[in-house]
Amino acid sequence: MADINSVIRIKPHQYIHVLDNNTNVTRVEIGPFTFTRQDHEKVVAGPEPMIMIPLRNYCTIANPVVRKDDGALVLDEYNQVKLRHGDEEIRFSQDPFPLYPGEKLVGKVTALQIVPPMRALRLRALRDFTDNKVQRVAGDEWLYEGPGTYQPRIEVRIEEEIKSTIIAPNQALKLRANKAFTDRTGVVRKAGEEWLIRTVGGYLPGVDEKVIDTINAYILTDKKALHLKAIKSFTDESGKARKAGEEWLVTSADSETHIPDVYETVVGEVPITTLSNRQYCVVLDPIGTTGKPQLGQKELRKGELSFFLRPGESLERGIQNVYVLNEQEALLLRAKETFTEGTTNHLAGDRWMIYGPTDYVPPVQVDVVEKRISIPLDDNEGIYVRDIKSGKVTTISGRSYMLKPNEELWSMELEKTVEEILVKDNNNPEFADNRDKTRVVTYRAPHNSAVQIYDYKEKKSRVVFGPDLVMLGPDERFTVLSLSGEKPKRPHMIKAIALYLGPDFMTDVVIVETSDHAKLSLKLSYNWQFTVDKTKKEDAAKIFQVPDFVGDSCKAIASRVRGAVASVPFDDFHKRSAEIIRQAVFGTQENFAFTSNNLVITNIDIQSVEPVDQRTRDSLQKSVQLAIEITTKSQEAAARHEAEKLEQGARGRLERQKINDEAAAEIAKKELLELQAQSAAVESTGQATAEAQATAEAQAITAQSNVDQARLRAQATKIRAESELLLIKQKREAELAYKKQLDDLELQRQRELSTIEAKKFKQLVDSIGQETLKSIAQSGPEMQAKLLQGLGLSSVMITDGSSPINLFNTANGLIGGAPKASKKF
Repeated sequence: MADINSVIRIKPHQYIHVLDNNTNVTRVEIGPFTFTRQDHEKVVAGPEPMIMIPLRNYCTIANPVVRKDDGALVLDEYNQVKLRHGDEEIRFSQDPFPLYPGEKLVGKVTALQIVPPMRALRLRALRDFTDNKVQRVAGDEWLYEGPGTYQPRIEVRIEEEIKSTIIAPNQALKLRANKAFTDRTGVVRKAGEEWLIRTVGGYLPGVDEKVIDTINAYILTDKKALHLKAIKSFTDESGKARKAGEEWLVTSADSETHIPDVYETVVGEVPITTLSNRQYCVVLDPIGTTGKPQLGQKELRKGELSFFLRPGESLERGIQNVYVLNEQEALLLRAKETFTEGTTNHLAGDRWMIYGPTDYVPPVQVDVVEKRISIPLDDNEGIYVRDIKSGKVTTISGRSYMLKPNEELWSMELEKTVEEILVKDNNNPEFADNRDKTRVVTYRAPHNSAVQIYDYKEKKSRVVFGPDLVMLGPDERFTVLSLSGEKPKRPHMIKAIALYLGPDFMTDVVIVETSDHAKLSLKLSYNWQFTVDKTKKEDAAKIFQVPDFVGDSCKAIASRVRGAVASVPFDDFHKRSAEIIRQAVFGTQENFAFTSNNLVITNIDIQSVEPVDQRTRDSLQKSVQLAIEITTKSQEAAARHEAEKLEQGARGRLERQKINDEAAAEIAKKELLELQAQSAAVESTGQATAEAQATAEAQAITAQSNVDQARLRAQATKIRAESELLLIKQKREAELAYKKQLDDLELQRQRELSTIEAKKFKQLVDSIGQETLKSIAQSGPEMQAKLLQGLGLSSVMITDGSSPINLFNTANGLIGGAPKASKKF
């Protein structure tokens, strides 16, 4: 009896490996089978399930067995199955099979890879082999394009899955060759070469092609063009040869869209330049008929016109408007080069003017210097005009003036001191900054004043007396007076243009010393005026002979006053200071005249006399204070007496007023007590009355509210009942209306159906026809009669033998029938 452990039940689709220790050969036993192990045998593997490969799957077997052409196993001299050690084999869907000793399953059973449309597998040959009569060498690469199911091979490795690139309309695919090859279209490509695929749809790049980028097309319109530049020499899509560095434009007239070639670079988009009928422009370096830029040349283009600036072209000053001149305007032109305009020959540098009214477009040889407008000038206005040829400056005023081609406005520069004086006298702080220097300088001479103007060209002066308007010529300047000011007088403190003729006054402080050496400070005021005959030119110029008449006159008067005061003592001068000073200045005359400039001092006013020495000032101050103190004390005593008198009277009135106030207070107190008693009585009575009235009103309100509540409750009940009744009524009416409508619809449907059936039957009868119906009705009996006649029977009755038949009437027909033979079935 065999050992239980030596019996192995191998189920279907299972196998074991058995080692024969005698021969040292391992064999395979396949189920279903009950294997009894002998003593010299050993089960080295199993039971193991067979390898099952479903449809559309595969597996890889390492160290596969060697088979003959008919599939039989190849055994060695020891009856051991031969193996291809180090090799692999791919097996596809087949019957379950076992693994022979030495074979191994690499990985697991895998589904075959499905390559969808628009995709491909990039394959690489690992060893030399022949594929469908195609010799593959190790390292070769090729594509397996879908749709399809890829059958793997040991000699081939999948490098990657490649997807098709979708090329949309107005797009292109930029490719680069990894090595020299021939593309799908049969074009030989060199390694590193780049090209575009413009065909719309999906594109699957080959193994030697690399997708660089997807290039979108530029949409070209009537208002936009594309500026392109060639990177290297090539032939573009239109078949035109382009040289490296060449630039050109692509417009909507050439193509609605443009995809830049691999050797084209987009410099930028060029907008259209549009000129109206009132515009023009100058194009620099225009493109000639040869297609090349004419360097250094210019081209004038007038509207209405639309164009694109070609590569190399540019606008000199952009789009400019046509010069529109009215009758008061003109253009100053200058020729940049010699040219002929009409019948006029202009040399380079010539200047001339075009006067309005007109429209003017300057040629490219002409430069517009400026646009001039006729300058309207009043009698009190003027301008400085300079002739650029002679350099002469003239003044134009009192009329409208248009500058000539050889004339220009000239700026009058004034001294800073004069500018400041004009700003101050005109009361305009912005005058100095905003002054139009080409305008004639004007100054309004005030009333009773004189202004001296010096002409440096003629070397003579003139004096204008105010009120008047002074207008400076181009070579004239104001005479600026530098006068003394402040107290005491200091030189060069006042700057002025206008010299006031007076009468006026000036104040000065003079330090004098008496004969007894008392120093005094005198504040003196002088009235002065100029005596001048305005009709005489000599007198007018004489008043400006002394530049600082204030300082000179004050010095002259101060010297006379000091001399007179030095000869008298202090007490004498203190008593009759005015007489001494007037005598010193005027003497026996009524005034003090300066013959050098006709200045006359008409009066002297002594405003104050103060000692300079401190001791003199203190003693004088003490005497003044003593006099003031005596006067003050007397005034205080009188005031005190008057105050005491007033105080007594006020005290009496106060006492009398107190008594009257106390009596009035007692009367008011009595009235107050009476009113308080009355108010207490009224308060108690009013409170009781108010409580009673409030209680009565509260009860009345409660009763009324109960009544209102009951009435409202009854109304609510009534409304609720009526609403329910109305709802039921409306519900019944709606149901009745609904049933009525249903019945009407059913009647209408039956009526229409009957009508349809009648029409159908009538149409059927009409279509068949009366004769046809008649024939159909008669066809049955006639056919029966003919059948009986054909059988030789006059009548026949057929029964199944189970149903009863009334033979009374039938027999009558049979007995009295024809003498022909009858049959009954």
